[in-house]
Amino acid sequence: MNRVEELLAKVNDLQRKEEAEKKKNTRVVWIFAAVGIVVAVAAAVYGIYRFFTPDYLEDFEDDFEDDFEDDFFEDDEEDSAKAEKKEEEVKEEKEAATEE
Repeated sequence: MNRVEELLAKVNDLQRKEEAEKKKNTRVVWIFAAVGIVVAVAAAVYGIYRFFTPDYLEDFEDDFEDDFEDDFFEDDEEDSAKAEKKEEEVKEEKEAATEE
């Protein structure tokens, strides 16, 4: 009978160790669950904030681009007209020089 009692004592010890490990594991699971919930809530709040916050920079860029494009194309037209005139003058001078 002594041997049977020893085996029962070992089985009881193993069961207690397993229960202690389960408790540790459940604590770790609860900690990870709490951290996950906090991260999920933070992500949701940030997403809502970004959705409802107006983008002032986008409006500024649109206004700036409209003004810039108008001026830019007007300048290009004037510059290209001046460049064409200069090219014509250079051609006329070359022709005059070759005729002489």
